[in-house]
Amino acid sequence: QVQLVESGGGLVQPGGSLRLSCTASGSSGFLGWYRQAPGNQRELVALMTSGGSTDYADSVKGRFTIARDNAKNTVYLQMNSLKVEDTAVYYCYAKRGVLEYWGQGTQVTVSS
Repeated sequence: QVQLVESGGGLVQPGGSLRLSCTASGSSGFLGWYRQAPGNQRELVALMTSGGSTDYADSVKGRFTIARDNAKNTVYLQMNSLKVEDTAVYYCYAKRGVLEYWGQGTQVTVSS
């Protein structure tokens, strides 16, 4: 069992920045972030393997950066140039073998 603890959400104006953090209770092959806006399905934002390979949603490429500290079992999401359409609940995600785990979610609201 892997527990995920997220932090860093909040309210920011368009064009602003936020940094999300998520610490896992154990090591994971994949760490990343998904998001879900009201009325929408949960979607991948960014994913990173323990070896450093990354995958980003097209909508966030060039604006968001994922990073992880394997020694701390922590993954970060630096979000720059935020847009209103980035508003969603952001969920930390971990995969260990075939098992998947989710954080409780943190709200990110982009509004003027």
